Amino acid sequence: MILLVTASKRGVECATVLQQVLAEPVQLADNLRRATSILRNEEFGAVVLDDAMVDANPDAVDILLNTSGMAVPVYVNLALSNSARVAREVRLALRRHDGVRAIAMRAAESLLRSELRSAVTGILLSTQLVLNSQELPLEAEEKLKLVCQLASQIRGRLETLQ
Repeated sequence: MILLVTASKRGVECATVLQQVLAEPVQLADNLRRATSILRNEEFGAVVLDDAMVDANPDAVDILLNTSGMAVPVYVNLALSNSARVAREVRLALRRHDGVRAIAMRAAESLLRSELRSAVTGILLSTQLVLNSQELPLEAEEKLKLVCQLASQIRGRLETLQ
């Protein structure tokens, strides 16, 4: 969903074009207070801000952006840009944002995989050292062997995920 924040008379036209071109619902807020209220209640993919509103009240824009969550802010000038151009700008911003998000997710997955591999290796080494170092009760030895087997399976799964 997209939130369009503008007091321009062209706001309704622009919202309609955005909805048609991007095939996403668009909500229109005619002031920053209303936009902030809407953002507190719903999640948006993008917040499209008319430059006229940004220049008129930068403090209110800061508050709005702090409540926007993961929505990508897109600044447009409805006095100069037609609705089709605004739609292109929003589409490009959403694509860039999706690309950045995908890169961040891959990096997080890689880091998590590395940390899990390290923990599994520690489990395997510790249990193997205990198994090799002393006489253990048969029940404890069987449980440690099971832990080693499970840790090996987890390591194998982590290796296939790369």
